[in-house]
Amino acid sequence: MFNKWLKPYLPRSLFGRAFMILAVPIVLIQVVVGVVFVERLFQDVSRQMTQSTSLDLNHLIALLKDGQDTTQAARDLQITLRPVPDADLDAPDRLKDSLDFSGRYVIETLRAEVPEARVIDLASPKSAVTLIAQVNGTPYEFTLPRQRVSAANPHQLLVAMVAAAIFLTALAAAFLRNQISPVRRLARAADAFGKGQSLPLYPRGASEVRAATNAFLSMRSRIERQIEQRTLMLSGVSHDLRTPLTRLKLSLSLLDSDDEETTLMARDLDEMEDILNEFLAFAKGDSEEQDEMVSPLALAEQVVANAERGGRVIPLNLEGAEAAGEPVKMRRPAVQRAIANLLSNAAKYGDRSELTLYTGAGFVEFVVEDNGPGIHPDQRETAVKPFARLDTARNQDKGSGVGLGLAIAADIARSHGGSLNLGDSERLGGLKAAFRLPR
Repeated sequence: MFNKWLKPYLPRSLFGRAFMILAVPIVLIQVVVGVVFVERLFQDVSRQMTQSTSLDLNHLIALLKDGQDTTQAARDLQITLRPVPDADLDAPDRLKDSLDFSGRYVIETLRAEVPEARVIDLASPKSAVTLIAQVNGTPYEFTLPRQRVSAANPHQLLVAMVAAAIFLTALAAAFLRNQISPVRRLARAADAFGKGQSLPLYPRGASEVRAATNAFLSMRSRIERQIEQRTLMLSGVSHDLRTPLTRLKLSLSLLDSDDEETTLMARDLDEMEDILNEFLAFAKGDSEEQDEMVSPLALAEQVVANAERGGRVIPLNLEGAEAAGEPVKMRRPAVQRAIANLLSNAAKYGDRSELTLYTGAGFVEFVVEDNGPGIHPDQRETAVKPFARLDTARNQDKGSGVGLGLAIAADIARSHGGSLNLGDSERLGGLKAAFRLPR
């Protein structure tokens, strides 16, 4: 229950939470020690010093009551004494300011220890204590230094405590940042590896962080080896299968027969070759390609031009054209392959398709729309999985495949830190595939 209440107020970063765990106790200790110690300084020390000074004041008052000369005694006690017949004995006591904590204890003690006291004034600009007492019917003014009744400059203790707290907190923050930096480097390396990049990383920091870094490096090496082995295996399978496919194509081309059966066999061979290419593209991914700065507009125009050379007319629309030409960091062949897959997918299930380029401050988005049957919202998550075939949602008579087109596009988007979102096309009425990349 307590954690649920406290959670919204906690920092989100590890550094912020660790710093709070370290700083809060320091601040609390400073506050508790400061309050307890300063209270003792203001109260106990001020009362003791005021009680000692009250003895001197009572001695002078006793001399005045006996009619003796107080000049020498006042000089020895460092107290100024003079009669003030016109003094206002009903005036209120005065403090130096609202933060004069010790002044309250001084007034209370003087009232208790000096019965003849009528007015106590601590607001003198010269840091003096002025006490008006009535002796034998005559008002007398007693003036003495403030330092005789309370500690001098008590704020210096608070200043020293605050300065020490700031210094220790800054030192702790620097040390903590140094300890957190290996965790941040590990997080950056993990995020980059998820996008197909391999950042240099060395074990540093505390033993637990070193262990986590070593575990990540071992995992990254195993995954890289598995990807390499899978790519080599599928490349070998593709190469071995291409040889008999090529022989079959050559044999069909040498046949004089142009009947329907020969045409269907040739189409099946072409389909088998396309399936092999899809398998190889999915297995290879884009991990071997290099990042480069690419103009989204130029890339979209290139994809449309390639489609036109294949006999398809793809209109290109622009949204946010002023930023369409600004380069974006991406792996150009992979992104181009992903958009081509989306356009090919749209051509299979519709007779009209469009490509729209949206550009914003933090993203660039390639949107492919068609007028086909679309995909039901409940099946869109399944559609982007490898080898998914949605026979009930898409017209399989218009094309064939193994369900890798959307999966390849989604994998490429994720490797760039982006996403592939499927929806309904408001413009054409079919499927809308939004391929988004961050800037």
